[in-house]
Amino acid sequence: MSLKPSATIRYTAMRLGIFVGCLVLVAGLVRLGWVPGSLGDANFVWIVLLALVISAPLSFVLLRKQRDEMSVAISGRVAGAKGKLAANRSQEDVADDASHAS
Repeated sequence: MSLKPSATIRYTAMRLGIFVGCLVLVAGLVRLGWVPGSLGDANFVWIVLLALVISAPLSFVLLRKQRDEMSVAISGRVAGAKGKLAANRSQEDVADDASHAS
């Protein structure tokens, strides 16, 4: 059995890590006075929003490989679910046809 985490968990953890890193960086820059500390009374919200704005494009560029792996994994699961659904529908059709024939 493989102990490798799923592609979705790995991508989500890395995305969260980038956000937390940006949050710490922005909080540090605010503390040093290099970035405005707040927008009105919304100091914490300002820092979180600024970290989100910075982390989004970083994640888009840095996590491209992980996002592609996650996409392949999800599309494989969706294709399998569609196949099972089609098989179930055909079984229902066969059962329905048999009940009408008798």
